[in-house]
Amino acid sequence: MTAPLLENASKMTVMLVDDHAVVRAGFRMLLATESDIDVIAEAARGEELLSCYSQYQPDIVVMDLSMTGIGGLETTRRLHLREDKAKVIIFSVHYEKVYVQRALEAGVRGYVCKHAHPACLIDAIRVVAKGDIYLDPSLREISGTQIETRNYQRIIDTFSPREFDVFVLLAKGMTAHQIADTLCLSYKTIANYATTIRRKLNINSMVQLAQIASLLNIF
Repeated sequence: MTAPLLENASKMTVMLVDDHAVVRAGFRMLLATESDIDVIAEAARGEELLSCYSQYQPDIVVMDLSMTGIGGLETTRRLHLREDKAKVIIFSVHYEKVYVQRALEAGVRGYVCKHAHPACLIDAIRVVAKGDIYLDPSLREISGTQIETRNYQRIIDTFSPREFDVFVLLAKGMTAHQIADTLCLSYKTIANYATTIRRKLNINSMVQLAQIASLLNIF
């Protein structure tokens, strides 16, 4: 069922889950061309992944959606109940909106169609390994808002309590001087917080900041 562990901690480790051995072999050959990726294990069913995930602890799971047994979505849900930091990329022939949305709701971090260019899977692994969400370029219009929302929420979750306070007040339309008075801090301190917040969110204006707050229902 599984391949032997490799001992290069500097590489991203991947487990392949697909009920077709020839497909897994193709994945392995593709990823073997990348110096920063190691395929450390394989499974033919979701049940097999769940039984051995803790043994291998891969950085990324690349999994088919439609498999014999419980399937990719239910496998993802069950895996996250045990391992909330597990990162799953769905690699599927299905590109319809309903499949993508259900996968995102199940907690997958990436979705790539099997008809996509092979480089998309490699890109997805690298993006998801860094903590971001990857969606096949051909699918981004389907769930762009949902992806954007999750990415912004992830960033805001890293804010310090003071950064979050400043973010909320800026989103409400208060100026740096007004926020300084409200929080009993200097104008320079608030200005520095505002700069840090914009940099983290990769935005340039307070209008964008307010839009993000609205998108996330901060108020």
